[in-house]
Amino acid sequence: MPTILGHNQYGKAENRVVKITRDGDTHHIKDLNVSVALSGDLDDVHLTGSNANCLPTDTTKNTCFAFAKEHGIESAEQYGIELARHFVESQPSIHRARIRIEEYSWERIAGSDAGSKFIGSDEVKHSFVRKGQETRLVQVTYDGEQFEVLSGLKDLTVMNTTNSEFWGYIKDKYTTLKEDYDRILATSLSTWWRHNWTGVDDERTPNWNKSYEQSKKHILQAFVETYSLSLQQTLFQMGSRVINNRSEIDEIRFSAPNKHHFRQDLSAFGLENEAKDGAVYWAADRPYGLIEATILRDGADQRIPVDMTNL
Repeated sequence: MPTILGHNQYGKAENRVVKITRDGDTHHIKDLNVSVALSGDLDDVHLTGSNANCLPTDTTKNTCFAFAKEHGIESAEQYGIELARHFVESQPSIHRARIRIEEYSWERIAGSDAGSKFIGSDEVKHSFVRKGQETRLVQVTYDGEQFEVLSGLKDLTVMNTTNSEFWGYIKDKYTTLKEDYDRILATSLSTWWRHNWTGVDDERTPNWNKSYEQSKKHILQAFVETYSLSLQQTLFQMGSRVINNRSEIDEIRFSAPNKHHFRQDLSAFGLENEAKDGAVYWAADRPYGLIEATILRDGADQRIPVDMTNL
């Protein structure tokens, strides 16, 4: 039977780009993991083996490093926009570029007063420790006319030790879970949000770094301030807080594995283990409930693929 070529793309994945900027004695780090995917007029490379329209993946790797030096990295979003535009506009055979970026954060280590005397500086400005909270995410797609910019994060682990309940759910012959009116709510958030900026009609470009920090702030504040009857309810409140406070964002999608904490049964030892008294829990690794949801601005289309965040 005849076969036909479907969607295809190629590029260099996971280019580890680290840019150090020196502002006198003060240094700054941008630490990125950059993946390039290109698509366009590439049928021949698959069907006949002709590479006439193929930009080598090694070239895409080199471009990632060269752009970091030539243009700097003000933000992962802006860096991704410049890369995507370059690949599409410099190569007639490339019609669409997708740049996906993970950014790893570092924070400065301050030296002690005693140590600073030995190194001849009042403050250490070139030493860093890797932050262990979340990984910042960016995906930029450009088709020669419009950009789509997704930002997000993954592995942001949060916990409320009270103000969470779970009860009133369906019960059948297989249900063993007991209703809980004072439980731990913990999850490791992965989320993407879509900016309504497309790079056309002289749109004002968002301040990408501020947008990220403010979105994360609203997510965390909503987590703290929501009295939760379900993780689903909490996700909706977090997404709504972002949409209502960040006009540049039209859509946000969450994937939230429920990091279950079950009160350990200590009755065999004559011990009560009630939440109100300060309980002992066992943290379950797996299986876990996986809760996912997309929250949209009224009138906006859902465009973030559901498989970007789920298992």
